[in-house]
Amino acid sequence: MSKDKSEYLINRKDNQYEVVIGLEVHAQVTSESKLFSTSSTKFGAEPNTQVSLVDAALPGMLPVINEYCVKQAIKTGIGLKAKINKRSVFDRKNYFYADLPQGYQISQFKDPIVGEGKVILDMPDGQKEVGIERLHLEQDAGKSIHDLDPKNTFVDLNRSGVALMEIVSKPDLRSPDEVNAYIKKLRSIMRYLGTCDGNMQEGSLRADVNVSVRKKGSKVFGTRCEIKNVNSIKFMQMAIEYEANRQVDLIEEGQSIDQETRLFDTKKNETRSMRSKEDAHDYRYFPDPDLLPLEVSDDFIEKLKLEIPELPDEKKKRFIEKFKLSPYEATILVSDNETSNYFENVIKKSDVKLATNWIIGELFAALNEKNLEITESPISAGNLSKLINLIKDGTISGKIAKTVFEHMMEGDKDPKKIVDEKGLKQESDPKALEALIDKVIDDNREKATEYKSGKVKLFGFFVGQVMKVSGGKANPQLVNEILKRKL
Repeated sequence: MSKDKSEYLINRKDNQYEVVIGLEVHAQVTSESKLFSTSSTKFGAEPNTQVSLVDAALPGMLPVINEYCVKQAIKTGIGLKAKINKRSVFDRKNYFYADLPQGYQISQFKDPIVGEGKVILDMPDGQKEVGIERLHLEQDAGKSIHDLDPKNTFVDLNRSGVALMEIVSKPDLRSPDEVNAYIKKLRSIMRYLGTCDGNMQEGSLRADVNVSVRKKGSKVFGTRCEIKNVNSIKFMQMAIEYEANRQVDLIEEGQSIDQETRLFDTKKNETRSMRSKEDAHDYRYFPDPDLLPLEVSDDFIEKLKLEIPELPDEKKKRFIEKFKLSPYEATILVSDNETSNYFENVIKKSDVKLATNWIIGELFAALNEKNLEITESPISAGNLSKLINLIKDGTISGKIAKTVFEHMMEGDKDPKKIVDEKGLKQESDPKALEALIDKVIDDNREKATEYKSGKVKLFGFFVGQVMKVSGGKANPQLVNEILKRKL
């Protein structure tokens, strides 16, 4: 979304309003089993095939905490530079819904496992810090399916009991663009940590978006509306735009804004009322009597810190200092762990600057066209490194390299073999090039005379003719040197 588009709200009505946004991100914990049972969490299974007696809430079933999920939550907290609470409590959040078999959700309220933290965003006008209010563990509900029958709703409990981390931001976001950057950064951190895969299309990452507006310069927050379960960054941005402008229209018309929960209709591109917004007391939170308070030691936390890999911010700093990359280049290359690993494997034996340009330029464009992730790249890091070395040592030109690259995208093949098989080796023999250049000058005597009389722009014409005669294989640098001397 362009900057002009994201600022549509604050540029209207004489630039007097600003939007205030806070996100409650629901991130599915990467774990083979659920938060309180041993049922599988594998995506795409047949409905109701991954449901234990605990997940179905049959009478007498007791939850047992999954230690691995606890570790994943703490590691995420460490990655968010957040306070880890050594004592946390699981509560029952009471509400009725068809796909919530217990009639309550086991969550955390006053005593979450992770406290305040922060996320640093790289925005066009500089860095911005977004505060994290808390991260708590909770179990997911099942899924109600309304479109299989005109009269009945079907319930799939495969997701029931899956571990979620709810990451609540402070109301520090001010535009759809900042929300875009925030979700991408949060997802990047969790992918580095291996605590959430961030696959929004599978429901592993979704968010409730809280939106309010206020006069610019005001320190008082407006009445917020919560947009539930938005599962793509694009839809989050669209929902924020619509909702913020809806609220401004109400204010301008002298009407009040009701605090409520709304849904975003992706087909109509509008939010609509779902229910009045609940407060905490409406859920009747109380400590779950089946679960003791969760207590972790300093030693437990310190051992987990040893498992934390180099995270995006630290890696970006290293790339800038060690490889002399620009902040823009470094930000792109550290966006996910797979990309940064690919980059570092390429530059083990090849030029850093060329590698950066080819990965960010040609490779990313080709992968986007084929809708492939870096892990699915037809060109291995080793072979891209070989291609870059062929350019660097003058075996092929940058132009020829693009042809070789296209052949490599058809299947991971050694670029040197492609050059040999296709006869694409660059002509770098000075004597052979001199002969070509002499012929071009002889065939264009009048233009050579014009060049010598001052029409220096004709130099490009001669370069082009030599490249044409050589079939694009002449070494451009040598051609320039010899032409200048000959002319």
